[in-house]
Amino acid sequence: MIRSLPRSKTYDWSFNAFIILYFVFLFAPLVVTCVLAFNNSDFPSLPWQGFSLDWFLADGPDRVGLFHDAQNLRSILTSFETAFFVSILSVVVGTCASFLFEKETFRFKGLLYMLMLAPLVIPGVILGISQLLAANTAGTFFDDTFGVDIPIFRPSFWLVVLGQFSFITTFVTLVVSARLRKFDPSLEEAALNLGATHFGVIRHVTLKFLRPAIVGAGAVAFLMSFENFNTTLFLVGSEPTLPINLYLQVRDGSTPVINAVSLMLIVGTSLLALINFYFTRKTD
Repeated sequence: MIRSLPRSKTYDWSFNAFIILYFVFLFAPLVVTCVLAFNNSDFPSLPWQGFSLDWFLADGPDRVGLFHDAQNLRSILTSFETAFFVSILSVVVGTCASFLFEKETFRFKGLLYMLMLAPLVIPGVILGISQLLAANTAGTFFDDTFGVDIPIFRPSFWLVVLGQFSFITTFVTLVVSARLRKFDPSLEEAALNLGATHFGVIRHVTLKFLRPAIVGAGAVAFLMSFENFNTTLFLVGSEPTLPINLYLQVRDGSTPVINAVSLMLIVGTSLLALINFYFTRKTD
């Protein structure tokens, strides 16, 4: 534990072996998935049959690549649209909630804060089932009582958005709150003394300080929404997101096109993480 003390060869060997095994365990499945995207085989598994770009570019009739697969492309677009709306809603509401819990004092604040954290500890399957039952109950009530059919209460795109928003916004609140605790209130007081309005102080002082946390939380919220499966499975309608579509393909038997999709997702999320890291450091 003390770096200045001499270390035995056994310790050095164990230390290096642990690092190697850890990263092999972490990245080996991803590497295999990416390599199999170029496998000239009709099955998404080994053995290696040779290099091929068919699972990206082929246009049939024997093989259909990712860029000509209407079903996968449509599900990717649906996932992007879902993640966009979920991240926007989560950032707006989560930021407001962080101001509420960090800057305001009111009755039952501790209890309400614990209730806000509840979606993080409740399994996604339970969340999905409970939201589906609640939506169906509300839809049935409005239909029976007022004769009004409200589409949002049926499994659909917007029900998925609301379902994911209900727990992702909690994560955004925690991230922004952690940053807000480090904020010096005297900066706001100084701006007010210099004649700034309350809105101007929030816009030019507080939100500017919170920008790295807001950008980071928004990026993670986008990724959490894009890859969510457990909750989405119970709320999705006729427009499946990419994780649901991949699950259906794997369940029914698929081709290496799922490896091609996985490769594109790995590349896309890595680029998004790098962009988020760059802008976070730039604005910090």
